[in-house]
Amino acid sequence: MWVYEKKLQYPAKVGRANLQMAKYLITQYGGPDGELAAALRYLTQRYNMPTPQAKGILTDIGTEEMAHLEIIATLVFKLMERATVDEIKRAGLGGYYADHDKSLFYVNGDGVPWTAAYIQAKGDPVADLHEDMAAEEKARATYQWLIDLSDDPDLNDTLKFLREREIVHFQRFGETLQIVQEYIDCKKVY
Repeated sequence: MWVYEKKLQYPAKVGRANLQMAKYLITQYGGPDGELAAALRYLTQRYNMPTPQAKGILTDIGTEEMAHLEIIATLVFKLMERATVDEIKRAGLGGYYADHDKSLFYVNGDGVPWTAAYIQAKGDPVADLHEDMAAEEKARATYQWLIDLSDDPDLNDTLKFLREREIVHFQRFGETLQIVQEYIDCKKVY
């Protein structure tokens, strides 16, 4: 089912190490509106979609969110890569370091571990697609706020790409909602 190319969907560039940005950015790795939550939400919800096209769209976007998770992981790793223990402590990441060293772990920006409570699969395709559209808008907003926090043009370039993908996903879910509603509303004759 998967074809893995050994390259990222978009280059994960950073101009310099920046532990504070790593601390902020990790929320898109393991936070409530991050890429892991999005991928798992869509890849779970796809099973209750009533049309093959809707199932396909959720599969495609869920898979793309996994690619975005890899981009975020690469960015966080690059932002922390050469940091000393003293720099880690000064950035407020001492607790994170004590638990994980510099290894990536699914937490939000405050260090709270990822939880399945971040996602929803209601079983109602219309409700789920509205949930998905809201999730994409929250992720878009988070990316904008991360861009606002950053003064690194290279990092911002990658974050802008990810923000734009959230907009595209929102639009695709809107199209899917229309397809699903038309399917539900159509008269079925057997």
